[in-house]
Amino acid sequence: MSRLNLPRAVAKSSSVEPRAATLETAFAAIASRLRDYLELTKPRIVVLELIVAGAAACLAARHTLNVGAVLQALAATALVAASASIANQWMERRNDARMRRTASRPLPAGRVTSGEAIALSAASLVIGVTWLAAKVNLTTAALGLASWVLYVMVYTPLKTRSPINTTVGAVAGAIPILMGWTATGTPLNLTALSLAGVLFLWQFPHFMAIAWLYRHDYTMAGHRMLTVVDPSGVRAGVQAISGAVLLIPISLIPALHPTSGSPMVYALWATALGAVQLALAIRFALERDERSARLLLRATLVYLPAWMGLQLMVSM
Repeated sequence: MSRLNLPRAVAKSSSVEPRAATLETAFAAIASRLRDYLELTKPRIVVLELIVAGAAACLAARHTLNVGAVLQALAATALVAASASIANQWMERRNDARMRRTASRPLPAGRVTSGEAIALSAASLVIGVTWLAAKVNLTTAALGLASWVLYVMVYTPLKTRSPINTTVGAVAGAIPILMGWTATGTPLNLTALSLAGVLFLWQFPHFMAIAWLYRHDYTMAGHRMLTVVDPSGVRAGVQAISGAVLLIPISLIPALHPTSGSPMVYALWATALGAVQLALAIRFALERDERSARLLLRATLVYLPAWMGLQLMVSM
């Protein structure tokens, strides 16, 4: 009997193998698509926005922090930020196809359709803003919507029209820190505005370094960055220095209105951090080469988390 059943067993085994292979292929395709969707959201930017928003919430309500409410605010903020990134990439898909740095993104590479991107962006925006309005507060929801409108409807079209796009983008990029503050129910005050001011000014040396490093790509894509309209880099250097200079006194405002901690310790370290960034901005303005731009870029990437960490440490 076992010999008679052997062919059936073999046939059954051979039929299972193609099914397993088919399931494996299907799961791999789903995982690949989900990775493409995640890439559309620009996750590193979203994480950065969540870090500054979370830090602002901790500063706004150190002793009365409602962790559950803040986590809801951060989740909804992530959806709004993701929606803006997806919409931005959809609007720039043709220009992205011309740049080596962005040609492999899901939309220009054809791995995600325009319909998918629009649907994802719209759903994320509606859910995120509604969530903020219903579970957090209307002020935070309004700030989130304002950030989205500035980034998608103003900043993105301006990139092919005027170098002022960087300033508009910097305003949009500074709003999440205000969202973290208002998510706690704390009214906006001078300290909150100074936090947003630092984040706004920080973006100028940061993005001028990026604009210099990728100026040839931006030229091919038709983006009117400052390093494209002024290939010498002089204006980009001036803007990097201006942002770094103004950032130092603005970053000291929390020390003038302390609520706890040591304002003198904060002032010394904040000045030191700003001075290092300023020195590298000056070097970039003078040398205008790849090395000085990369050094400035790295300095800005160190400055922001170091400054936020300093704020939290001295406020404990």
